[in-house]
Amino acid sequence: MKEYKSIIIACIAGICAIICVLIGVNGIKEAKLGKSGEGLSATGSASVDFESDLAVWRGSFSVRGDTSKAAYRELEKNANIVKKYFEQNDVTADEQTFYSVYIRELTKENYNEEGDYIGSESDGYELTQSFAVSSYDVNKITTISNECTQLIDSGVEIISSSPEYYYTNLDELKLQLIEEATQNAKERIDIMAENAGCRTGDLLSASLGVFQITGAYSSTEGYSYGGTFNTSSKDKTASITVRLNYTVE
Repeated sequence: MKEYKSIIIACIAGICAIICVLIGVNGIKEAKLGKSGEGLSATGSASVDFESDLAVWRGSFSVRGDTSKAAYRELEKNANIVKKYFEQNDVTADEQTFYSVYIRELTKENYNEEGDYIGSESDGYELTQSFAVSSYDVNKITTISNECTQLIDSGVEIISSSPEYYYTNLDELKLQLIEEATQNAKERIDIMAENAGCRTGDLLSASLGVFQITGAYSSTEGYSYGGTFNTSSKDKTASITVRLNYTVE
């Protein structure tokens, strides 16, 4: 009877030992996979410096006249001066765009000797002509925008915006950076797995970060949640991140 009890106890102990081993193995596997099977995650990044290949300069000029007709004649004179300035700087007709003329009637308020408002009357017209110049010759656009004070010397009341700089092969650049950032993330996961004594398994998920374009060598311009798209710098830096999540074995 005692021997029979000893056999039962031994069997129970053996079964408990097997269960403990299984729990331990599963625990190790769970640890390798991470909590709830999350696996290993890493964020890879890639960046590249590049130079803009398209520039756009925008501006406008205004005139005033007693009548809209008189103001329009003056506006035409100013437009011819601006076009001549473009021609002297090798800006072709295809690179110039002149927009519709904006007409605004001016009024002045009248007051009596006591300072009371007694009404308003017409005080002429103001006409504004907006334009844009775009070219793949980036340096040319930079030059004409910097030297536009010549137009002011010629009597044109010009309002000038800063040149805008763009890159026409942006889609290809994005694909290149996505590929490099993905490789960078995978390399980081492989290094972590190797040092943890396991190896990467299947891809669980992948997410793409926001594409950022900032001015090259800029220490003050930061990234934004929705992405930064710098148009004020001729030399730029593009960057992107990719986050990967892999199982481990």
